[in-house]
Amino acid sequence: MDKSFDPKSIEQTQYDRWEAANIFAPPATGEANYCILLPPPNVTGTLHMGHAFQHTLMDTLIRYRRMHGDRTLWQGGTDHAGIATQMVVERQLGAAGKSRHDLGREDFLKAVWEWKHESGGTITRQMRRLGDSVDWSRERFTMDDGLSDAVREVFVRLHEEGLIYRGKRLVNWDPVLHTALSDLEVLSEEEDGHLWHFRYPLVDGSGHLTVATTRPETMLGDTAVAVHPEDERYQDLIGKTIRLPLVGREIPIIADDYVEAEFGSGCVKITPAHDFNDYAMGQRHDLPVINILTIDACLNENVPEAYQGLDRYEARKRVVVDLEAEGLLEKIDDHKLMVPRGDRSGTVVEPYLTDQWYVKAGPLAEPAIQAVEGGRIRFVPENWSKTYFEWMRNIEDWCISRQIWWGHRIPAWYDTEGSVYVGRDEAEVREKHGLGADVALEQDEDVLDTWFSSALWPFSTLGWPEQTQELKDFYPTSVLVTGFDIIFFWVARMIMMGEHFMGDVPFREVYVTGLIRDSEGQKMSKSKGNVIDPIDLIDGISADELVAKRTQGLMQPQMAKKIERTTRKAFPDGFPAFGTDALRFTLAALATTGRDIKFDLGRIEGYRNFCNKLWNASRFVLMNVEGHDCSAATDTAEHRTLADRWILDRLATTAATATQQLDAYRFDLAAQTLYEFTWHDYCDWYLELTKPVLNDPATPEAVKRATRNTLVTVLEALLRLLHPVMPFITEAIWTSVKPYAGITDDIEFLVQRPWPARDSFPNDATATAELDWVKDFITGLRRIRAEMDIAPGKPLPVLVKNWSDADQERYTRHRGLLEFLAKPESVTWLDAADETPESAMALIDDMQLLIPLAGLIDKDAELARLDKEIAKLDKNLEQSEKRLANASFVDRAPADVVQKERDRVAEMQATRDQLAAQRERIRAM
Repeated sequence: MDKSFDPKSIEQTQYDRWEAANIFAPPATGEANYCILLPPPNVTGTLHMGHAFQHTLMDTLIRYRRMHGDRTLWQGGTDHAGIATQMVVERQLGAAGKSRHDLGREDFLKAVWEWKHESGGTITRQMRRLGDSVDWSRERFTMDDGLSDAVREVFVRLHEEGLIYRGKRLVNWDPVLHTALSDLEVLSEEEDGHLWHFRYPLVDGSGHLTVATTRPETMLGDTAVAVHPEDERYQDLIGKTIRLPLVGREIPIIADDYVEAEFGSGCVKITPAHDFNDYAMGQRHDLPVINILTIDACLNENVPEAYQGLDRYEARKRVVVDLEAEGLLEKIDDHKLMVPRGDRSGTVVEPYLTDQWYVKAGPLAEPAIQAVEGGRIRFVPENWSKTYFEWMRNIEDWCISRQIWWGHRIPAWYDTEGSVYVGRDEAEVREKHGLGADVALEQDEDVLDTWFSSALWPFSTLGWPEQTQELKDFYPTSVLVTGFDIIFFWVARMIMMGEHFMGDVPFREVYVTGLIRDSEGQKMSKSKGNVIDPIDLIDGISADELVAKRTQGLMQPQMAKKIERTTRKAFPDGFPAFGTDALRFTLAALATTGRDIKFDLGRIEGYRNFCNKLWNASRFVLMNVEGHDCSAATDTAEHRTLADRWILDRLATTAATATQQLDAYRFDLAAQTLYEFTWHDYCDWYLELTKPVLNDPATPEAVKRATRNTLVTVLEALLRLLHPVMPFITEAIWTSVKPYAGITDDIEFLVQRPWPARDSFPNDATATAELDWVKDFITGLRRIRAEMDIAPGKPLPVLVKNWSDADQERYTRHRGLLEFLAKPESVTWLDAADETPESAMALIDDMQLLIPLAGLIDKDAELARLDKEIAKLDKNLEQSEKRLANASFVDRAPADVVQKERDRVAEMQATRDQLAAQRERIRAM
């Protein structure tokens, strides 16, 4: 092993070895079948911290179950990401002065496939960097032939069952991309806007109603004004009509419970073709639906000629001016509103009435609800099932068509009369419907929503509609690891499709993760400049490179400057190279069930130190076992020292606890357990306790052999326990440790070794109780040294009071260890009546360890040091308390920032109290 741990020197080498040996593929036999589906990342994409988080958890589970002897399959692959991928290629064409229409559909799709083959492997290369043990031989792509066959099969069957239909309904429409969007592709954020109040005259001339709108241009498509049925102000007007300004059309005044009487004037304009709530109300009251927009969001022929052809925002200005000219503009208020924008184009989307293909969701939802209610699927944490039920019980039909070219083209054909025929291909359509070659057919131009093919992922990737062995072995899969934000869009739809086509759920458990946020709890976004690329944490990046990366592509100079300032302030030195294992361990340690995660660089720095600690401890072990026979002899157990027996007992407990926690998806508690055992029990204590045994020439060889055997046995088991979370460093160390670990089989890789079971190691509660006493003795003296600022090597006279015979016997048995590690100058056992000088004290149960302070410290210098520290704390406390007393700070700052300040005050006050007590003790000397 090298003297220092260098992640770059081992990670790629280890992964190449694993992949070349094909050890990620499920073996022919095993204890049980265990399968996880990788939520397919976009083929256009790169890894972000959310990916790194979820992939770490999935890979931990896969490696953990593989070490249990299961036939594990981590089914990987990528999604064709219809709109995202098409936009990338369209931008490339745009840079060359062309559009997809210049190429035509066929040549454009060739260009997309070429780009996919050239650039589509970025994310899978990055997955390898993360250590993902995916079975790459089974990698799938949603546009592969097999998966495309499954998509067509599902579409045709659902259509034949009457569960897919074509209809004219309201959708989210992107005027730039000219396609319908799913709710997930629409991002709504609060923006500054206006609320215009208009007067709508009553036809009978008796007055007017005042309505308010944030989109004045849509009033040209109004077909009613609504009031609440119990609003006393308008009881006499319900059923009357108003004359729609600028248009002249008479529209009714209707009553509907949806209207909030207390909001504004209590009157609401109804535009069924351009508002989802208005559309629902229009359906209830059988109102006309008048579409006033083109696909470009310009006004069409259904509005007065003066407005036809205008862009929606130009039309808005014109409508306001014209209404004001007619004396019908009452007032304009500033107003904050949620503005929906397409996540790809960034343009404001419009509710728009078009012909689209839909899936009837209700009949598919009921069995999916029952699957969770009946316990065949379990959500972890369980509270997410409530979110699932709420959406499923109010589910609406699913719009599955998109007006783009890249994707699974809808398997439907039209004749010249507009009749539609659905089939797996045109030949089947002609045969099924008796259409001869003289009947011209044109395939539907639309493609299917990407989520449609993703909904089939659990069984299409395993070979369906063919009845493959993989489908038989691995469906249903074991657990799905996913974010809460796609429970509706992906998880629910997979359950619906799995139940319908496979007759069983697609997975047994759904582990729902939180979001990765920055250290201040803010969502990571490019606009905030707080996005962290996991590869940058693994490899390191300079501040200049980080700034360039975060500001790349930003069109607004002010935004770029702001992000540069915040980046340089937060990360003046960029990121050092932490390595994959430190990143993975950090993410696992932060994986508190279901909660969002604040990612702090301080944590990953600490776990990089943890990697170094493990590396150095392993080198210590190897240096002490090289050239020696470390295998167990027949008398090894009887020659083990107290420390040997204690560490084996702690290992047994640690293995049992880690197993229990991983089985319960408590990655955070498993990581904490392994960290505590590695750093404190094994490195800080056990390795130190072996030194007097191995370095003393008087130690019998049988005892040394037993200790060397224990050193290697525990280290090898510890590497297995850590491996699922930290695969690279553990594999590299294990390769060096293996020759001394008594492994006689031909296992080549750590990942193939069995998971350590508790009963693999001897339990010894007596040894643990005994060594805990030894540790308390040593720790007590060390704490006194630290508190009194006494040099570590300075011998201390120790007085022992209130002791028992058992205490004295323990001291006698372990005197060598105690003198080696605690370095007492002398130990004097006092009777109860003996007087003691002014001393610092440590307790071991009832026994007192007393260190006389006279002559050990410079009283005046120590008091001066303490006074200086207390004064510094007092100054910081005063500043923080003033900040918390400022109502402006407490009311306006984020709650987590205020709480952090309160926690800081409490911590400083506790430290001050300790220092003050110490000062009083020294003054009394």
